[in-house]
Amino acid sequence: MMGLFRKLFDHEYKELKKFTAQADKIVALDEEMTKLSDDELKHKTEEFKERLSNGETLEDILVEAFAVAREAAYRVIGEKPFYVQVLGALAIHYGNIAEMKTGEGKTLTCVLPAYLNALEGKGVHIITVNEYLATRDAEWMGGIHRFLGLTVGVNTRDMSPKEKQEAYNCDILYSTNNEIGFDYLRDNMVIRKENRVQRPLNFAIVDEVDSILIDEARTPLIISGGAQHSANLYIDADKFAKSLKEEEDYICDETGKSTISVSLTDAGSEKAEKMFKIKNLYEIENATLLHYINQALRANYAMKKDVDYVVQDDEIVIVDQFTGRLMKGRAYSDGLHQAIEAKEGVHINQETKTLATITFQNLFRMYNKLAGMTGTAKTEEEEFRDIYNMYVIEIPTNKPVIRVDAPDLVFATRSAKYKAIINEVKSRYDKGQPVLIGTIAIETSELISDLLKKAHIPHEILNAKNHAREAEIISKIGEHRSVTIATNMAGRGTDIKLSDEIRELGGLCVIGTERHESRRIDNQLRGRSGRQGDPGYTQFFVSMEDDLMIRFGSEHIREMMKSFGFGDQAIQSKTFTKAISTAQKRVEGNNFDARKHLLQYDDVMNTQREIMYGKRNEILDSESIHETVLNSIHNHITDLVKSRNADSHITDEELQSITDFANENLLKNDISKVELENRDADDIIEYLYEKAKGEYEAKIKEVPVEISNEFEKALSLQVIDNYWMEQINVMSHLREGIYLRQYGQDDPLRAYTTEGYGLFDDMLQKIDRDITVFLLKAEIRQNIERKQVAKNGQTNDVKDTKKTPKKVKKVGRNDPCPCGSGKKYKQCCGKNK
Repeated sequence: MMGLFRKLFDHEYKELKKFTAQADKIVALDEEMTKLSDDELKHKTEEFKERLSNGETLEDILVEAFAVAREAAYRVIGEKPFYVQVLGALAIHYGNIAEMKTGEGKTLTCVLPAYLNALEGKGVHIITVNEYLATRDAEWMGGIHRFLGLTVGVNTRDMSPKEKQEAYNCDILYSTNNEIGFDYLRDNMVIRKENRVQRPLNFAIVDEVDSILIDEARTPLIISGGAQHSANLYIDADKFAKSLKEEEDYICDETGKSTISVSLTDAGSEKAEKMFKIKNLYEIENATLLHYINQALRANYAMKKDVDYVVQDDEIVIVDQFTGRLMKGRAYSDGLHQAIEAKEGVHINQETKTLATITFQNLFRMYNKLAGMTGTAKTEEEEFRDIYNMYVIEIPTNKPVIRVDAPDLVFATRSAKYKAIINEVKSRYDKGQPVLIGTIAIETSELISDLLKKAHIPHEILNAKNHAREAEIISKIGEHRSVTIATNMAGRGTDIKLSDEIRELGGLCVIGTERHESRRIDNQLRGRSGRQGDPGYTQFFVSMEDDLMIRFGSEHIREMMKSFGFGDQAIQSKTFTKAISTAQKRVEGNNFDARKHLLQYDDVMNTQREIMYGKRNEILDSESIHETVLNSIHNHITDLVKSRNADSHITDEELQSITDFANENLLKNDISKVELENRDADDIIEYLYEKAKGEYEAKIKEVPVEISNEFEKALSLQVIDNYWMEQINVMSHLREGIYLRQYGQDDPLRAYTTEGYGLFDDMLQKIDRDITVFLLKAEIRQNIERKQVAKNGQTNDVKDTKKTPKKVKKVGRNDPCPCGSGKKYKQCCGKNK
């Protein structure tokens, strides 16, 4: 009965059944394809393109095209995609996520759908998590596509715009997710259409799709610039935050490791008002101060050193919570980075202004078709379906998985857990079996390392502080007597090779030192072992003192363990395993809600962004925008009249105000109030518009039409860009304070949406106003140049390099003051330090 129910209603079952029928047809063409010469096989590409141009669809040529790509793969790299890889390729082609276990050959799998979709000539993007993989795959798998006559490009951050244009014009492009996003933002900051690098976004295949679309979904891409000097405010706010007491002055809401919020109590607010000598912290004029205080609270009480960040060379360096790697060059936004710098007493870098921003969620939803592949996505299927409209299809493994996933060992205390881990490692080490120890935080990896040293067990440690040797360490993980400690998912996407001797010893042993908030991350750690039918063993060691269990574990279970007095003994129980699973599901639910919440807010901004980018593209792509600027003049005159007149009847005072404003800001030749008398509002609007239009068109007739076109474009772009960048920051600050509305029984999201659109309408009115005034008042020059308002912006890419700060010699209190006053530093600029 259950089997029948599944057949009727299970989407995945139906899809796999369809894919199986197609895969059978594809594999059946093997013999026919092997008989083709190289030239005949290559010619198939032109044949497919011609069939598409004659009205056939991708569906019509799918079976044969996949068979051609399979044969080409064998001839170029000596590997022919297995049957299960063909199933994965079909899942990807139809816009799904192919969940293929570690080592099943995802890189080769995506060659088939990439080849088929590239035949349309609209471009296919294969997205990877870093430039090393993008470059490697473009060279390795790209050879197959080049053999078949397609062009293949790779997109890296150090390429020139011209090189990027060439890469994007290729049939297939390999790139990182960050670079696709930053190129999109930069394309919408250019001042000439020929400077754009991207084509319309067509089809993306996202490798490690869970990492990019789930783990990184809460980190928007940001291009910033325009430094703001505010170091002293951060220092003052930090001093204030450090003076507070928990519960009495501030409270922490720990709804999840990644969503800890800190807020002042009433008593804390009163202390702030007293310290900063203000009457009401929440008055609008104190919004900036409140921003600094909030960031100082987060820095001191939500962000942990050596967990969320490390201090290195007088700098704060973020630690990626999912890979454990250092994210050099990336900074927390909205001043949080500067607040942490103040907390740790390092040099405070200048806060920057956001010039352009987008989330990965809205970036990837712009593709006509989106698909992905990963080894771990099923636990997040609801999110992929809700936000990206993608189903997760579990692809069978080519060889059975024989890895042993042992039940969790649960301990009452951390010390008992660590003791058991060291004993387990020693046992495996003594018999020669390689061991990989997975940790969540840097501090845990260093603690385990210290314990292993005391036990005289040689080992390697791979975390954000030791990432330089990552490739070397990963290459040796599967060797005899190898013991490696890795923070989270180091080595993801890299094969761990085992010798026959190691297989005899049971393969790679993976030990998890605690459960991650996400079951998916735990599954990724397990996936380091037992690849491609290899033997392996995995087990998690958990204590009731682990962060996950403290936050979300059952208080009843913790008390039960204490009362039973288990000491250093481990427990294996379905009750405890269920408690851990329940805790993880609760955190996953919270994190999903947070990402969904982020998207709801970003959707408001996304609508505005699409409108503004649409306006820019109209300017860049049109031969002339004369009618558009005339509309701006008309809109502004309408606002001018309507803002001074609430009804149809216009008073004498309103009439005088309209006349004065028109003469001052619109018209070269003054009009008198008499000319507007006995007219209603609409008549006045049209009368003033015709006057302004007449004067403007008389002015532009004095110059060649190409000069006037350029004048209108250059001016419009500059006005739009200035206001849009201001709007981004205004919306950011609105969002930061909007949560306070819930205390007044308002829905913060509804308030943000309503007020955001109000601010957007105000901005559009200001744009029309400035364009109108500049058009009518500015002199048209022969050599007018378009000015790029947003230039030399810095991205928040992990790989975005920063100039090394100059080492400044510390000034002693009795040294001469560097300002040149002749006084001692302590009596001059250092007086209040």
